[in-house]
Amino acid sequence: MTTIKLDPGAALLLDALHGAGHAAYAVGGCVRDSLLGLDPHDWDLCTSARPEQVMALFGEEKCIPTGLQHGTVTVKQGGRLYETTTFRTEGAYSDGRHPDAVCFVPDVREDLARRDFTINAMAYSAEEGLIDPFGGRDDLAAHLVRAVGEPERRFEEDALRILRLYRFAARFGFAIDPATGAAARALGPHLDCVSAERIQEELLKLLAAPRPGSYLEPAVLAVVLPELEPEEQPERFAELCRTIDRIEPTAENVPARLAALLCPLGEAGARKALRKLKCSNALTDEVTALVGEGAGSFLLGHESGHSIARPIACGNRVPPQRTVLGETPGTPNTTLTVQAKRLLGRYELTTIKRLTALCSARHPEQTGAFAALRAEAERLTAENACCRVSQLAVNGRDLMAAGVRPGPGLRQVLNALLEAVITGQTPNEKDALLAAAAQFSAS
Repeated sequence: MTTIKLDPGAALLLDALHGAGHAAYAVGGCVRDSLLGLDPHDWDLCTSARPEQVMALFGEEKCIPTGLQHGTVTVKQGGRLYETTTFRTEGAYSDGRHPDAVCFVPDVREDLARRDFTINAMAYSAEEGLIDPFGGRDDLAAHLVRAVGEPERRFEEDALRILRLYRFAARFGFAIDPATGAAARALGPHLDCVSAERIQEELLKLLAAPRPGSYLEPAVLAVVLPELEPEEQPERFAELCRTIDRIEPTAENVPARLAALLCPLGEAGARKALRKLKCSNALTDEVTALVGEGAGSFLLGHESGHSIARPIACGNRVPPQRTVLGETPGTPNTTLTVQAKRLLGRYELTTIKRLTALCSARHPEQTGAFAALRAEAERLTAENACCRVSQLAVNGRDLMAAGVRPGPGLRQVLNALLEAVITGQTPNEKDALLAAAAQFSAS
């Protein structure tokens, strides 16, 4: 008999349910992950007990009535939460997302039959072992994601399952059952009944997978992000997928991967797409900035023995508010340190790390240069190097006390002093900055 090590809290709750005469099991993702040798993030339980019986058994103080109409009670145990759902079957899905009605049933196998994929349709208890009526364990061994029963029916019931199919396959690097994949592609247009927020959530989870590129199905993306034209421009889309896979698969790099996907749209198009997906303002601003900075060609500049990456798209000119003392405005300084300081003047280090990851993926032949730029930005941050006006050793009050008139000219002087510090013409020391300010004001 297959044995799974149950989470202590889950084991305690199952024992209590069994002791009260109810059938009860761990179910779904926790069983799947345990069989794969992974540590489950959550432990969901299912039981023959009705919601009111669950609440009576564990007490109102420990229970949250999460979804009583669907049979779900969340039980608090040992500082963790355990969703506990009554065995059920489901009626029609008129909206393509949620069942119109549920019917509580006594048999766990009937409950498992309503679930999306075989690898998620398994239950376990210490007394009975693994309950696997649809071959989920065999599909895990075969590295296969397959719908329970008829795939068309599963996707017509809940169109979000189409995105979940590719997300699960990408997460584990599994193949997709041919019939299940064909149904997902054919029923992709049904995703129009899924909320933008849920589509965004699934897309971001997919992009967090180790190598999601081959799981970005063009027929599905054509519905979710039609502006990418994945079917009309298959070669361009294939290159986007390869670029995404070249970005290191960390949670921190999901915005970089999303930017890689949206790069062909440009800043305005990317922002529009992100708003359509109801992304947060922070994610929208971050990804749009990455698209703007990274979508253009990156050149390798060579000056004073340095090989550095200089982005065309992110302004290879001195911004108007940062006139360089003693240099011609519009002439870029291409030393590695200056480039890193300019980026740190506009973005946090986290964004710069994502930007260099994106650009390395788009231009792998320049990976060493982008790695050097990232390392320099990390060094400057650790040293608290001056990259912004707020880090100057003088402020507006100091300059006014030294005779600089308040108004727009004051800001210009501060920006000019910052540029002098960034380019190494003036040390970030109060006396030196005041002297440079006097020289600048007099010119």
